[in-house]
Amino acid sequence: MNVLMLHGVNHNMFGKRDPAQYGTITLAEIDDKLKALGRELNAEVDSFQTNHEGEMCERIHQAFTDGVDAVLINAGAWTHYSYGIRDALAIMTVPIVEVHMSNIHAREAFRHHSVFAEVVNGQICGFGVDSYLLALRAAVSAAKAR
Repeated sequence: MNVLMLHGVNHNMFGKRDPAQYGTITLAEIDDKLKALGRELNAEVDSFQTNHEGEMCERIHQAFTDGVDAVLINAGAWTHYSYGIRDALAIMTVPIVEVHMSNIHAREAFRHHSVFAEVVNGQICGFGVDSYLLALRAAVSAAKAR
């Protein structure tokens, strides 16, 4: 099983950016935890991070072409306004889980709305790095049920 983890804008700054909100874990550490859990679940996790919206859309298109089995996405701020990424995700025919380290519903009002909500299977937020691990478990389970 192949799972694609998509990290969005500013995620390369995890560990340095707003530790009160995101903790001190780095993106590399998050990816290592996902890969380790993936091995336990018999799933290979490929991670991709970009600060460029068009690159994110192109990577989603590539995932469609490659036939990945599931997608995890933490698009950061793009979650709240990128209809381009939303439309790219809508092309996918596999389980998609939206992930956020912080509880976006307890933050600024603009973060309460996800433009991806209609095209993803579900959203996991507020559990720090565990949000990613819970999302991977949900995505693998959903992919196996297909």
